Amino acid sequence: MTPLSRQRFLKLLTGLSAGLAGLRGASAQSAARLGRQVYLDGELVDEAAASVSVFDHGFLYGDGVFEGIRAYDGRVFELEAHVERLYRSARSILLDVPISPAELSTAIRRTVKANGMTSAYIRPLVTRGVGNLGLNPRSSKRPGVIIVVGEVGMFPADRYETGIQLVTCATRRVSPAALSPQIKSMNYLNNIMAKIEANNAEADEGLMLNAEGLVAECTGENLFVVRDGGVVTPPTTAGALDGITRRVALQMAETLGIPGAVANLTTHDIYAADECFLTGTGAEIVPVAALDGRRIGDGRPGEVTRRLMERYAELTRATGVPIG
Repeated sequence: MTPLSRQRFLKLLTGLSAGLAGLRGASAQSAARLGRQVYLDGELVDEAAASVSVFDHGFLYGDGVFEGIRAYDGRVFELEAHVERLYRSARSILLDVPISPAELSTAIRRTVKANGMTSAYIRPLVTRGVGNLGLNPRSSKRPGVIIVVGEVGMFPADRYETGIQLVTCATRRVSPAALSPQIKSMNYLNNIMAKIEANNAEADEGLMLNAEGLVAECTGENLFVVRDGGVVTPPTTAGALDGITRRVALQMAETLGIPGAVANLTTHDIYAADECFLTGTGAEIVPVAALDGRRIGDGRPGEVTRRLMERYAELTRATGVPIG
């Protein structure tokens, strides 16, 4: 090869490299433009184009309801139960969901499928809709329906082996006499304030008590204690959400021959428990190692907790509504 042809060859390689770099950049930009698909009032739109009006009362006042749902291996777990609860929450605040439960279920599966996911965390929301700057909901004429999907990890993976650290928060759970804990509203400030306390204490999660000093729930999960081989969880009247995973845990306990009960609990009952664990759609079933620096049991996930964790993992991957 002559010096001239070699020079031309090097220029050609340089040009090809630049061209390939340009194509890679264009592909990356194209992928970024595609982005995540969001369900917005009947349409699937790119997340970059998905927007809610600043006059939507869900944005202005947290006036709306939501659910947290999970899909595992191509199936949506407890879909019907979650959709039913969302509609109950909406009825409780006089919010008319503009689509039927069956249509919402279809939209949820459609959104997961559009994002090419087989396992996902799903967040359907119904907002009051666009209105004026006053808080009167009558100014909002049409509720908005939004569905977003993604991934979630409430706690580091190693905590499911070692257990999490809890701290009791000074922030008390809002009284059921003021606002029912059964409404999963878009205003979670009560829980967020307690979560800030837990963060400041370097704890994994915060325990919330009610005005009477009884255990209500954690900032994002229901709580169970294990004593004398049985499981006990606080009643909804104490301020606990009627959690879907909480109900599943009680059903699993019955199936496994583990006694289950719903009863008021105090922090003493947790300190003195044989085991403790939390339940929630995002957290699943996570063991608790300590509360307020007091080791629970031997400070490690106990036998009952592990049995329920194993059974829950089996259920989530064997049951549910196919995404399609």
